Amino acid sequence: MRRISPREARRLMQRMGLSMKPLEVSEVILKATDKEIVIEEPEVAVLEVQGQKIFQISGGRISERKIKRKIEIPEEDIHLVAQQANVSLEEARAALEQTEGDLAQAILLLTQK
Repeated sequence: MRRISPREARRLMQRMGLSMKPLEVSEVILKATDKEIVIEEPEVAVLEVQGQKIFQISGGRISERKIKRKIEIPEEDIHLVAQQANVSLEEARAALEQTEGDLAQAILLLTQK
């Protein structure tokens, strides 16, 4: 099988309605639910097919970072847990943060101490 020159490849892509352009970026960050994947100094190409864009990312240094979720706990929940477990509001808040907002689990945690 013979090799296709870059010029021939561009012509074939144009005939098929494809366009590919390089994109200069310094960093790409992919965000998952529990972590971020960081790709530094990647090569990114944008491929456009029938009005849809496809991003191709290659190369670069890859690192991962954990994401710590911040949970917002309503004041009513804090008061309810404090009242049910007969503890201070600070202890109730700490228990709710530890149990990620689970009221029943926070009350159980505080009453078992």
